[in-house]
Formats: sequence, C-alpha cells, structure tokens
Amino acid sequence: MKQAFRVLQIAFTYIGTVVGAGFATGQEILQFFTQYGKWATITIGLSTILFVWLGTKMMLIAHDTGSRSYEDLNKHLFGHKAGKWITWITLLILIGVNSVMLAGAGSVFVEHLGLNYQTGLIITIVGTYLLLGRGIKAILQMNSIVVPMMLLLSILMITSTIHHPGALRFVTLTTDTNPIKVWLSPLLYSSFNLVLAQAVLVPVGNQIRDRNVLKWGGVLGGIGVGFMLLAAHFAMSAQMPGIMQFEIPMGSIAFQLGWAVQSVYVTLIFMEIFTTFVADIYGMTLQLGQHLQVPPRLITLTIMMLCYSLSQFGFSSLLSILYPIFGTLALVWAGRLVIDRWGSFRTRHKNL
Repeated sequence: MKQAFRVLQIAFTYIGTVVGAGFATGQEILQFFTQYGKWATITIGLSTILFVWLGTKMMLIAHDTGSRSYEDLNKHLFGHKAGKWITWITLLILIGVNSVMLAGAGSVFVEHLGLNYQTGLIITIVGTYLLLGRGIKAILQMNSIVVPMMLLLSILMITSTIHHPGALRFVTLTTDTNPIKVWLSPLLYSSFNLVLAQAVLVPVGNQIRDRNVLKWGGVLGGIGVGFMLLAAHFAMSAQMPGIMQFEIPMGSIAFQLGWAVQSVYVTLIFMEIFTTFVADIYGMTLQLGQHLQVPPRLITLTIMMLCYSLSQFGFSSLLSILYPIFGTLALVWAGRLVIDRWGSFRTRHKNL
C-alpha cells in the first residue's frame, strides 16, 4: 500500500511538473495540437508515448548515475564539457519559461479575479520563497493534492463536452498547415517539456531508492499527461475557432459550466502554475548552488526577480514566441536521451 502511494506521488509530481501555465490554461495545447484539427488526436498519442518512455528513462538514469541535479544528468548524456553548455542553455530555457509561468499567474488574476496583473506575480513569488525551504517534500505533497483535482476536472470537461453541438469537431476539423509542421509539433512539445521536467524529475530520481516506484510512477505520469492533453483538446475543439481569442481558453470553458466549476478551475490553474514555478525554481537553485558560493535563498531571489522582469511582456505573446524556439533547442537534448546507452551503464553498476 505504501509503495502504491509513492508511485502515485511520483506520477502526480511528473504530471504537475508538465501541467504548468501553458498547459493548464490551454494555450500550449492550442499552439501545439488543437489548431491542427483532426490530426491532433494522433499527435497527442505520439506525445504520450514519448512522455511515458523518456520521462521514465530520465528518472531511472538519474537514479542509477546518482545525478543530484539536471547538470549531472546532462554531463552523463553529453560528456563533461558539452554537458556544461547544455546545462546553461537549459537554465536559460527554464528562466524564460518561468517568466511565462509568472505572466500566466498575472493573467489569472486579471481575467478571472478582476485584480491587478502585478498582484498575481507578487503572490506567486512570495509564496514560492516561503515554500522552497521545505525542499522536494513540499513539491511532492503539493502535487499530490492539486493533480488529482485537475484529473477529476478533466473528466468533468469530457462529460460536459459530450453533449455540446461541436463535440465531434476533434475528428472533423481541418487544417491548411504544412504536414511537416503538424508532425513535428508533438516532438517539439514533448522534448520541450521533458527538458523542463528534468529540473524536478532528476532530483526525484536521485532521492527515491526503489527503482520500481520510479518506473511505474513515470509510466502513470506519462499516461496522465496524455489523458489531460486529450481531455483539453476534446473540450477546446468543440469551441473552435472562437476559443483561440482567449488568453486562458480553458478558463472560458469552465465559465460555461457554472460559477462553482469556474471558481474551482481558476483556483486550480493558479495552483498548477504555482506548483510548477516552485518546482522549477527549486531545480535551478539546486543546479546553481553547485557553482555559486552564496546562500541558496539569495540564488532563489535573484532568479525570481529576473523572471519577474521578463514576465512584464505578457502571457500569450511570450508563449507563442518562446515555446517554439525552446522546443527546437530541446529536440537536440531529447534526441541524446533517446540514444543514450543507459543499459550498458546499468550492466557495469549492478549494485545500483
């Protein structure tokens, strides 16, 4: 029973790491999947396979190699010198994406709570600073609460959309987009999110002793991400093309389900942004702490202030510009993870 709980905890942490600002609000899914019409269902399936395979592999490699941070993993994948360069590129990606996280928090406060944009940013930063003192345990515990609620709400989205007049649009929508772009999209999306997830999944893989817990946690986590992708795509396809005008499209769908559901969903959107932001800042602090002889709190504050400055550009504009660029860079990293001869390492280290 205890082992099953730990498997779920790993799975929820995996899901919660991927389900950040762009995913929870629906913007990521619109950009990478839904806009491509009927092909999105198949490309979501491909993306799910990659999440199950590579997410699990990443945690197990971190476990077997004793990698404490994503820098250690990158050194294993690319070698000491190249691994350092990849790590600094990863750091830039994380800073850029967490600026999007903060911008997403600001958008939630503006669009659904009627509050100031800066209020959302400041609350997120202060809350992150207070929670980071508890380390990885706080991240695991937060996701164990928030992610099951997100999964239940995804089921509610599906059941409510079934009765919508446009429910079958996910299999009938057409697109004029170049097929190469359509099929490249799930590779970009998965690679991009796996690069980000390593900031959390590597420390998790290093700290969990039972490999079976990591393995099944990764499998369930990848499947969970795929399910939530499909649920959101199904719900948004029924509202196409009008849904594309919203900064937070999934929030607009929740609004149609009544005040209670909308309130819960908006809260969960913010909590998913918050938990992902906390996890990523934790991973960056851990990595930079290996090089800088300064207190971790100072590193954390510096990173968050940089993210705050970048977040002033807004949410959807950052998402549409940064994500495709970062996704392309992430393809190189994911390709190296795919071909890594991890099995030979395990053979040489059977005691791990």
